[in-house]
Amino acid sequence: MQTEKVVDHIVNWLKEYAINARVNGLVIGVSGGIDSAVTSTLCAKTGLDLLCIEMPIHQAESHVSRAQEHISQLKSRFSNVRDLNVNLTPVFEEFKTEVSLVGKQSIVDMALANTRARLRMTTLYYHAGLHGLLVAGTGNKVEDFGVGFYTKYGDGGVDLSPIADLLKSEVYQIGEFLNVPPSIMNAAPSDGLFGDARSDEDQIGASYPELEWAMQMKGEGKALDDFSGRQQDVFNIFMRCNSANQHKMTAIPICEIPNDLK
Repeated sequence: MQTEKVVDHIVNWLKEYAINARVNGLVIGVSGGIDSAVTSTLCAKTGLDLLCIEMPIHQAESHVSRAQEHISQLKSRFSNVRDLNVNLTPVFEEFKTEVSLVGKQSIVDMALANTRARLRMTTLYYHAGLHGLLVAGTGNKVEDFGVGFYTKYGDGGVDLSPIADLLKSEVYQIGEFLNVPPSIMNAAPSDGLFGDARSDEDQIGASYPELEWAMQMKGEGKALDDFSGRQQDVFNIFMRCNSANQHKMTAIPICEIPNDLK
């Protein structure tokens, strides 16, 4: 990958899109992870107004410290960056008092995790509307179009996606080029939606290098029977996630009414 040229391409794309949309700049949620660190740095390089928002909800301390370290570094490097901390923990706790928490615990936990993501999306769009900004997404190609590892209308609810055509390994290459803090570069990827230390790999059952391999194999038309052992397990995980999450990756189905019924 021609890293410097890719960075310039994304920065120019972001700037042109925002100018054509006649907005003041961009807003992004910063989590302490590699994807939001790379995306926010790319946004900062546009020279447009950039609002970085932390939105903790019972967040692990390691996530909080990495996010703060990254924002501090960004503000020291770019004069167009400002930040805001919106503590959503009380909002989340109040929400829980108004809904049923009865049911299988794993299902309730997942529903609440997705609720966290949707509260953050709402917060980003509130401030976007307030200041005339676009919401920049942080999803990469493996998450967005491979396994669908994001929340529909949560972190998937954005105005534009700067890194959605980059594999996770490519995001790391750009992160190194952009001098993303080592604490973020070396941290295990995590969505941070459960308030503990579980990683993306813990949840998915495969690492990003494995998922990238499986994504490539699918693109080449391979089938489960073409593999054995760990490769077969990984390919099966990828295909199962890809199939189950197609509703996130395709347009919302519309019930089209025949003309003779109108």
